[in-house]
Amino acid sequence: MFSVAERLEMLRSLTGHLENVRIDTFDGLMVQYAKSMEAICILRGIRAISDYEYELQMALMNRKLEPTLETVFMMPADKYSYVSSRLVREVAQAGGPVKGLVPEIVEQRLREKLDPAYKFHDEPEEISPQIAAGREKKRKKRA
Repeated sequence: MFSVAERLEMLRSLTGHLENVRIDTFDGLMVQYAKSMEAICILRGIRAISDYEYELQMALMNRKLEPTLETVFMMPADKYSYVSSRLVREVAQAGGPVKGLVPEIVEQRLREKLDPAYKFHDEPEEISPQIAAGREKKRKKRA
């Protein structure tokens, strides 16, 4: 949904105050990039067993390609264990709220990209006076 440049911009704005964090991109194999940066460890997040299976396979291949590079897995707090970019994107595209699931800047950028979906969700629907009168008449009949 976001271009690499947009992701970099958001990440840099979120981590700009952290002196020991650098945001970068690369092409090719992660092990080659890590070696070029003189890294000794790759940090990966795991939410579920399905993530673990994929990440373990990746870590073993990375170890085969570069035996000196270690992989460390981290698990999120319980309250974030179900959050994925796919689910956030689907909720946002349907006009649902993503507050608390992503940083505020990401929520704002989602709103900008998906403006019609959010307008549908956040703003009352505009209807003609005739339709409003018809709805009111039906409501009174039922009451």
